[in-house]
Amino acid sequence: MRNTAKFSTAVLAAGALTLGLTACGSDTDSSDTSGPLVVAASPTPHAEILNYVKDNLAKKAGLDLEVKEFTDYTTQNPSTEDGSVDANYFQNKPYLDDFNKKNGTKIVPVVTVHLEPLGLYSHKAKSAGALKSGATVAVPNDTVNEARALKLLDVNGIITLKGGAGNEATPADIAKNPKNLKFKELEAAQTPRSLDDVDAAVVNGNYAIEADLKPADDALVLESAKNNPYGNFLAVKDGNQDDPRVKKLAKLLTSPEVKKFINDKYAGSVLASF
Repeated sequence: MRNTAKFSTAVLAAGALTLGLTACGSDTDSSDTSGPLVVAASPTPHAEILNYVKDNLAKKAGLDLEVKEFTDYTTQNPSTEDGSVDANYFQNKPYLDDFNKKNGTKIVPVVTVHLEPLGLYSHKAKSAGALKSGATVAVPNDTVNEARALKLLDVNGIITLKGGAGNEATPADIAKNPKNLKFKELEAAQTPRSLDDVDAAVVNGNYAIEADLKPADDALVLESAKNNPYGNFLAVKDGNQDDPRVKKLAKLLTSPEVKKFINDKYAGSVLASF
């Protein structure tokens, strides 16, 4: 799978220097680490939020921040684990737990920043109840987001999951399917692009925004922010939580200025989690 990243040779060189200094003796003071903090992020809204911090808050806080955009979010944790980047910002806790379990990695959350409500969208039906019998619904094909999509349909009475279906639920865990819906499993980034080919699609909030969908207005059903475990956070490889650059970024990402930016820019399509 090809991943698109935006970065410069200078950033790579600085990142390599940072990693090299970090790898030196354990008695090295981490506050002496030079070079920018390189953070991998999905373009929307993660990189947009980080770039707001970079352009408006980082310099005053003494933080040299570089934002590296990945359109393929599945490559961000491997890049963080192998040191290609210092941190990432794109995921939620169930996704991270599943990734660490399957890959033996040790990525840990630092601070939760926002929630992107998952929604059901359609170019053919004006309401969830208007979906026809036998309709095809696209869902993300990664473990956690597929389960999350099915839970959204379950909570809204479109399907009923078997008791105990958790964060690894698949269509095989559907107990009742009154409309005999068919499910098409796609990469999450492809779900909004499938809307002309399927009857409906469950789309992650960031991809909905990129596709000019307005979750608060366009979704047939939308996740509630209340008691939602899917908040997105800044994450690092275990052991790097105390990097002073990471601490500075965590503080900036949960500042009143960032909350206002999220509220003003996304108008309910992205919700601050702090």
